[in-house]
Amino acid sequence: MSVHTLGFGLGARVEHYDDLLATTSEVEWLEILSENYLVPGGKPRHYLTRLREQFPMVMHGVSLSIGSTDPLNTNYLCALRDLAQNVEPEWISDHLCWTGVEGINLHDLMPLPYTEEALTHVVARVKQVQDYLQRPILLENVSSYIDYRCSQMSEWEFLNAVAEQADCFILLDVNNVYVSSRNHGFDPARYIEAINPQRVKQLHIAGHDDQGDLIVDTHDASVANAVWSLLKLTYQHCGMVATMIERDANVPPLATLLSELGTAREIAHQVCR
Repeated sequence: MSVHTLGFGLGARVEHYDDLLATTSEVEWLEILSENYLVPGGKPRHYLTRLREQFPMVMHGVSLSIGSTDPLNTNYLCALRDLAQNVEPEWISDHLCWTGVEGINLHDLMPLPYTEEALTHVVARVKQVQDYLQRPILLENVSSYIDYRCSQMSEWEFLNAVAEQADCFILLDVNNVYVSSRNHGFDPARYIEAINPQRVKQLHIAGHDDQGDLIVDTHDASVANAVWSLLKLTYQHCGMVATMIERDANVPPLATLLSELGTAREIAHQVCR
């Protein structure tokens, strides 16, 4: 069983800045989107400073492009390191994906081919990033809508191997597991139960758009019942892990997210007594 010290958190969204500052124990930590705070000064950094005085924080990014064949962006890594020195986060995370090649940004989180060659490439780049930041990072499984004929292993085998060989950790997105399982026809429980629980340091849960023959990870709706069930299985497998509700569009009042956070807390307490 893995052990957490953070509890149950939310993403720091502009719509909730003031409400979060007035919140006490219901939100135990915040996740910030790193790219929103890389530029010093201004309103975002003003609120970041105030929120950091009240909440433990983690940093979550979308620009690392750890799977790309382009060189790592050292300007981005430098800005990320400077922000981390200011925020002093519990950890820094990004996605196990690529976001562009030859300088072209696709503005999407693209899945990797799960091959030995890709594994070697990603592990080397994770080690470079960790050496630069002087800390281990977490990598998140992405939702996917395509796969590759050349893949030699499952996504969960690839994720486990990256974490073990690069000595990094996993941000396990339970909603993404469910979305990908429906899109690709695998058993989401098999995915969860295969993940090394000792490497899982954080969980994401979120809503999605179920179009029947395709599910899209949208973060614009309440958590679906099937994802709540998968979260329960995740706690059974991993124990109490820091858990966060993601909501990036159709952002409701803070009270609505606190209610969902309460549901996650109840499930965890039922399982992890």
